[in-house]
Amino acid sequence: MNLIHQEHRSLHRLLLAFLAGIILWGCAPATRMTGSWKNPDTATQKYSKVMVVAISDNVQARQTVETDMQAQLQKRGIDATRSLDMFTPTMTEQGAPDVDRMLSEAQEQGFGAILTVALLDQETETRYVPGAYGYAPMTRFGWYGGFRGYYNYWYPTLYSPGYYTEDKVYFLETNLYDVKTEQLQWSGQTESYSPSSLRKASETLAELTVNSLAQEGLLQ
Repeated sequence: MNLIHQEHRSLHRLLLAFLAGIILWGCAPATRMTGSWKNPDTATQKYSKVMVVAISDNVQARQTVETDMQAQLQKRGIDATRSLDMFTPTMTEQGAPDVDRMLSEAQEQGFGAILTVALLDQETETRYVPGAYGYAPMTRFGWYGGFRGYYNYWYPTLYSPGYYTEDKVYFLETNLYDVKTEQLQWSGQTESYSPSSLRKASETLAELTVNSLAQEGLLQ
């Protein structure tokens, strides 16, 4: 009897560890910053007015990313403006403002920096998702009664087939440029792994980027 109780406790501890692993895996961020760089020579200024520019021909994606980045900057007390509010998508044939005009407007309106967001690359990863359960012999405890109960309990689980699925991985780069010198002051690369939605990935990207800029002392 004591041996059975000990094995029950052991199984209980294993189950708790297994569940904890699932919870931690499920909470892992789908979007994370993989690296950042600060210009050691010129990145000494703190910026209080920033123009946000998402480099994309997708107007909806551009609007989402610029809006979320603007919101995060404003939370830090930064005067942030979306490029979409200054240049409509129809200003040029490509739907993007001319770079000379953008810099001219930024200087005239007193922006200290331009923050760009660009999708550098994307990959598709194929992975195998196993069935619901593996082999775990526990028949001697008699938990399932006779054969009928045992069979009916395990059949739906053990015969849950595995399958292959494709995950999208997006690689983004965010750069902060000084308006007057046009020099790169800071750069961060972010990896977004099968985001549940553009909105969620954009919000996380904005939060990671602005937090990093603040930690580097680049925001007023």
